[in-house]
Amino acid sequence: MKLYNSYSLQLEKLKPIEPGKVSMYVCGPTVYNYPHIGNARPIAVFDTLKKALSAQGLDVTFVSNYTDVDDKIINAAIENNVSEKEITDKYIEAYNEVRNNLNADLPDVAPRVTETMDQIIEFIDKMVKNGSAYVVDGDVYFRVSSDPKYGELSHQKMEDLMVGARIDENTKKENPLDFTLWKVTEKGIKWDSPWSKGRPGWHTECVVMIQNVFKKPLIDIHGGGLDLKFPHHENEVAQCEVCNHTHLANMWVHNGMINIDGAKVSKSTMTEEQKSKLWAKDLIAHHGGNTIRWVLISAHYRAPLNLSDETIDTAKKELTKIQSAYKQAIVKLQLVNFKNVDSYDEDLWTKFIDEINDDLNTPNAIAQVFETVKILNQSLRVREIDENKVASLVNALEKMMYVLGIKLDHITLSDADKATYQKWQDAKKEKDFAKADEYRTILQDKGIL
Repeated sequence: MKLYNSYSLQLEKLKPIEPGKVSMYVCGPTVYNYPHIGNARPIAVFDTLKKALSAQGLDVTFVSNYTDVDDKIINAAIENNVSEKEITDKYIEAYNEVRNNLNADLPDVAPRVTETMDQIIEFIDKMVKNGSAYVVDGDVYFRVSSDPKYGELSHQKMEDLMVGARIDENTKKENPLDFTLWKVTEKGIKWDSPWSKGRPGWHTECVVMIQNVFKKPLIDIHGGGLDLKFPHHENEVAQCEVCNHTHLANMWVHNGMINIDGAKVSKSTMTEEQKSKLWAKDLIAHHGGNTIRWVLISAHYRAPLNLSDETIDTAKKELTKIQSAYKQAIVKLQLVNFKNVDSYDEDLWTKFIDEINDDLNTPNAIAQVFETVKILNQSLRVREIDENKVASLVNALEKMMYVLGIKLDHITLSDADKATYQKWQDAKKEKDFAKADEYRTILQDKGIL
């Protein structure tokens, strides 16, 4: 598989550090509210990547965290007069429900910041001791000047960042670009540390959780939304460089943002009313998990994705076309009591996976799905179908849709269903249209037609 590496700005062949195994970490959500549709895109993108790699025999360890320490969480807990854990547990459950409804696998490991605090404090202490961090009045800051490569991921020069840096009112910092590793906390959850009672800065948490889970400073793939590339991922790299002399991941993969009806919308600029209309759970409840997943993978992962009534309607029509061909094939095979086999159309599968392996090109892979559907429909329209060919096409289609994260509705015919189907066929031959309509209605009500 080739992926576009944001670090090198070019397509690179994935070469696992450990042959046959892939270590992948994707930044997870800060759990203070329901996930919106923007949170859902990396779920779909990186689950598709994991499924594609697994389908080709690679053993993928997929890790995605939950940031359960944040001002927004503390404020929500105070506002609702509950503990921070009650807030985070509620929204972690909501996030996992969205993940499940999008047919995405749960992470193999899902670390929480609150469960990694000892390691975070130890990591910050290491930076203080090696001079890459400094303490002021109980707060700890990362000294950006300690990393001569700073800006290597976002491809920005230190002097340009300095020019573009806004005037920082925090006079404690040596440099406006220096970022917080630990801060004194007056309200909400806090921990003891060598510097003060407080909590960590966001940028340190992911580095530590990666090292804590994988037990190594360098992993194969680090993923997340494009909005995290700078400063979050850049700051992760900087900390890893000064402590471990490596840039944390061999490949940095970033998914593009979502536009709403053609307009750029980010979580930070959305109004509460806009957010409430774009909760992933509500879109899924209204349109179905398959439809929303299809929309999320319909554009190339690095490109902006436009969410609109039109894109949702298009997804529904395309899925109906695929599902209809699949259902018809399943019914035909069962009517002749064909015992399905494991073989699949290798040529069509290879063309599909070749597109997937070309930087996770889901639009082109979807085109191969429709080519498979076209051939399947043609195979069903002949007077006497070739059951082996139909079965191999069905199996290929199932493999493709699994990688894309779409659940196909499998239908199982009972003996009574088969008898009704035969009666419908006989009534049509005898031109008994009243009876034919009656049997057709029964079959339609059961979803067979």
